[in-house]
Amino acid sequence: MKIKICGLTRPEDIACVNRLQPDYIGFVFWPGSRRFVDRQQAAQLKMLLSSRVQAVGVFVDVPVEEVAEVLMEGIIDIAQLHGEESEEDIRCLQAMTGKSVIKAVKVHSRQDVEAWSGSKADYLLFDSGMGSGRTFDWSLLDGIKRPYFLAGGLGPDNLEQVLKHGGPYGVDLSSSVETDGRKDPEKIRRVIEQVRS
Repeated sequence: MKIKICGLTRPEDIACVNRLQPDYIGFVFWPGSRRFVDRQQAAQLKMLLSSRVQAVGVFVDVPVEEVAEVLMEGIIDIAQLHGEESEEDIRCLQAMTGKSVIKAVKVHSRQDVEAWSGSKADYLLFDSGMGSGRTFDWSLLDGIKRPYFLAGGLGPDNLEQVLKHGGPYGVDLSSSVETDGRKDPEKIRRVIEQVRS
């Protein structure tokens, strides 16, 4: 199972992930987030990042041309669309850049899941909301036949359950690996160990 640590903002966060090697990290380009970074900050952090860890950029309702620029400049390797972007936006972004796209889906019902199950996005990410840190009913994902990331309130307390449930291609963690709003190396180490053991 792949591990994504989202919401990195500082050089010390990068030093930590370079040491612990999750599969993906996330830069949040949404100004409404307390983990927001701008392009310049993200570019500086990406220069410090190990080439073995892929950087994902999280965008909310940003024109695809702007997202494409960030991808083509090499600031990120993958785009994650977290707003009301359409299937057409996803295909357009893939065609413009040749890069992978993750589409985040807010899950309130099975209908939300099924509406996107045929998407051309490289991966779906199922979440309870916009970085809400809350879980949702994972049984709504039963039978999904494509690779997806699971997000929303995941941490040391419930990862065991996810591993037993066995569905996701990857897990996406953010607030559960923080202390006082900052990424905590010890918490990151514990979850990576938990998933990989």
